[in-house]
Amino acid sequence: MQMMTRNVLLNMELEEDDDEDGDIVLENFDQTIVCSTFGSLESQEDFRTPEFEEFNGKPDSLFFTDGQRRIDFVLVYEDESKKENNKKGTNEKQKRKRQAYESNLISHGLQLEATRSVSDDKLVFVKVHAPWEVLCTYAEIMHIKLPLKPNDLKTRSTFDTFNWFTKVLRVNESVIKPEQEFFTAPFEKSRMNDFYILDRDSFFNPATRSRIVYFILSRVKYQVMNNVNKFGINRLVSSGIYKAAFPLHDCKFNYKSEDSNCPSERYLLYREWAHPRSIYKKQPLDLIRKYYGEKIGIYFAWLGYYTQMLLLAAVVGVACFLYGYLDQDNCTWSKEVCDPDIGGQILMCPQCDRLCPFWRLNITCESSKKLCIFDSFGTLIFAVFMGVWVTLFLEFWKRRQAELEYEWDTVELQQEEQPRPEYEAQCNHVVINEITQEEERIPFTTCGKCIRITLCASAVFFWILLIIASVIGIIVYRLSVFIVFSTTLPKNPNGTDPIQKYLTPQMATSITASIISFIIIMILNTIYEKVAIMITNFELPRTQTDYENSLTMKMFLFQFVNYYSSCFYIAFFKGKFVGYPGDPVYWLGKYRNEECDPGGCLLELTTQLTIIMGGKAIWNNIQEVLLPWVMNLIGRYKRVSGSEKITPRWEQDYHLQPMGRLGLFYEYLEMIIQFGFVTLFVASFPLAPLLALVNNILEIRVDAWKLTTQFRRMVPEKAQDIGAWQPIMQGIAILAVVTNAMIIAFTSDMIPRLVYYWSFSIPPYGDHTYYTMDGYINNTLSVFNITDFKNTDKENPYIGLGNYTLCRYRDFRNPPGHPQEYKHNIYYWHVIAAKLAFIIVMEHVIYSVKFFISYAIPDVSKITKSKIKREKYLTQKLLHESHLKDLTKNMGLIAERMGGMADNSVRPKLE
Repeated sequence: MQMMTRNVLLNMELEEDDDEDGDIVLENFDQTIVCSTFGSLESQEDFRTPEFEEFNGKPDSLFFTDGQRRIDFVLVYEDESKKENNKKGTNEKQKRKRQAYESNLISHGLQLEATRSVSDDKLVFVKVHAPWEVLCTYAEIMHIKLPLKPNDLKTRSTFDTFNWFTKVLRVNESVIKPEQEFFTAPFEKSRMNDFYILDRDSFFNPATRSRIVYFILSRVKYQVMNNVNKFGINRLVSSGIYKAAFPLHDCKFNYKSEDSNCPSERYLLYREWAHPRSIYKKQPLDLIRKYYGEKIGIYFAWLGYYTQMLLLAAVVGVACFLYGYLDQDNCTWSKEVCDPDIGGQILMCPQCDRLCPFWRLNITCESSKKLCIFDSFGTLIFAVFMGVWVTLFLEFWKRRQAELEYEWDTVELQQEEQPRPEYEAQCNHVVINEITQEEERIPFTTCGKCIRITLCASAVFFWILLIIASVIGIIVYRLSVFIVFSTTLPKNPNGTDPIQKYLTPQMATSITASIISFIIIMILNTIYEKVAIMITNFELPRTQTDYENSLTMKMFLFQFVNYYSSCFYIAFFKGKFVGYPGDPVYWLGKYRNEECDPGGCLLELTTQLTIIMGGKAIWNNIQEVLLPWVMNLIGRYKRVSGSEKITPRWEQDYHLQPMGRLGLFYEYLEMIIQFGFVTLFVASFPLAPLLALVNNILEIRVDAWKLTTQFRRMVPEKAQDIGAWQPIMQGIAILAVVTNAMIIAFTSDMIPRLVYYWSFSIPPYGDHTYYTMDGYINNTLSVFNITDFKNTDKENPYIGLGNYTLCRYRDFRNPPGHPQEYKHNIYYWHVIAAKLAFIIVMEHVIYSVKFFISYAIPDVSKITKSKIKREKYLTQKLLHESHLKDLTKNMGLIAERMGGMADNSVRPKLE
């Protein structure tokens, strides 16, 4: 292929015609970096040269046509001269911007090579290679830690009591060999001889090479418009000048590379991590980190650890569920509800005005049986256990995270992070740094920063209000549709109709409202994701970590209100402020407030959680698995070339789906929302940890399959921890104690039953001579005189059953004829006092245990601390001794020269 200097060509073209929208920027750095040559794409009609045809026989090759220079990144664009809708003016502007950008890449020392697509002549692939000098220069700029010497410290424990059992679960070390450990230090070109450089080609691994090249691509300018710099590959891709930019996978996922020198890490990851047959094995975290970077690695390490801890919670949750299931035959109050002589004789008051009929208590028999399973003593034990479990999980994860920081060499990562290119582009204000007393550039003044924060906070607050409005809309729907179900469902007062037996108006309202709520949640999620990104971009955080943390807090605050608001309504508001039949409470002066079933709203909360958790899991799997698979399938059918064997590696990867820089963010968000469901409302649904466990076991492998088979390789990124998600989980853990205590106290019927058993089943309040639950239902349902209805046309529709004058309702109030009729009775105040006492005791006990555990378990283990200090000491000693040797050597040379000069000056005098 004929080669020529690319930037010379660009200078000649750009001098003739300037961009109307802005000045094209050509950078010329005076650096000791090797500049490359680049085949002129526009000067050649056919890119399929003999060299390319010979190279095309090796589809998995990761090198330029010379077979020597490694491809570190690939840029893809559509040749403007071959576009179908050829808008000459627009295409010329895009062409000049791209040429300026590529010329500036060469000025930064990168080497470029272009190749046309095998299957589509319009596509051009620009392969990017970073020479040794460029890698060394930017490794020092980016403070990348690189090997000094092999680490002879024992960093991983090889002793395992259950080695015979865990060997089956571990990754086969003969397939994925353990990585060699090194002492590392931030790279410095002046100390290059101190680093462990056996081979220049392997000193920088592919992930590090791609990270350095992406750092350059993100900061190279191509245009200045209105004194604002335009730069970076992200902006060029978003504007359509380039169609894609990505590092290469090292081979196909289902076959090893034909190159014997290629480690075929993608194939190993698919075989030992993503393949369904490896679902029971531990994850190869070191290889994941090596191939995808620490940021991906720490996510899968956290998800795997969370899943392991869920196993314990799931076992205890299933045990509590089985206890409730097996003990339901001893549920006295449910028996009374189902008994035709007790529940069948209790006429309940209508739950809405005019249209709702009177109804028999025994029609709620089936729901009361289900409620016995979840509203049992085992649920209380499980709620206390989960309060301790979540603390253990967070504390042990901190320790595991500290171990990974040491093993993956990210202990001092925060000091290395560079400002985002978008931040640097806006730094137009000069201020004096208070610490260094030197000038530095910032994007906006203090006043401007306050204005931005105020606008961003206002936008977030507006969207939260929008969610609250949607929740109110769902409540209004509940109130309206309950009347419809009450009038349309069968009205057999004895509850013998099959439909009425299993589908009460309350249950029908709950199920339909939950489904509609889930649909609204997903719609608002889709809209708010884009809004949150726009708000965060306007806020302009300094570093990528700051950007992700800011976006995390905005998204989670929104998702928290979006997902949990309906659950909070059912748990703590529904049925709590309803008044009584003669004086009901109305929403907006029109809609009568909802009432719970006689057993409470706990079963409805369980239904809501099941629908949202199940629906969310199904929806996420459709988005994560089915959508990229279908898109890739369509892409394969669209290709002109029918054989993948003659398609080069870069073209195969181009037809995969892009992951996006926020792809991992959504994975975290999905899991944290699930973590909230598992902890915040677990008192109402002990099987939530089991569902989460099953989902996460599949989630790990689905994410692995997606990354290795359906998506382009992400740019490897460093990460020290899971970022803002850690304090979010800690906040959820603290809130979970309160919510579960309040669910048991106010949503379940456990406290009223205990108060009845210990106080009101015996004299002076009860008629029994021993503690019992007999008579509980009759004692906890208040009496109302039908003639006291404000709507005088309310009549008993069941004339054939007799002339009833009284009906019952769920509350603790005095009967008609009492001096304080329809006022709360003494039972109510006993129950309230017991509920408040229970909340205070449970919270204080669990918080005390939580804080004791947090204090007793240090965030970093003593062994890890010792290893960190020991390695730091040895690294400093190694660098100091190396520097001392160089200094001694230089002093010796100087002494020799001085001695030689002295001898030369003395010799003539002696002569």
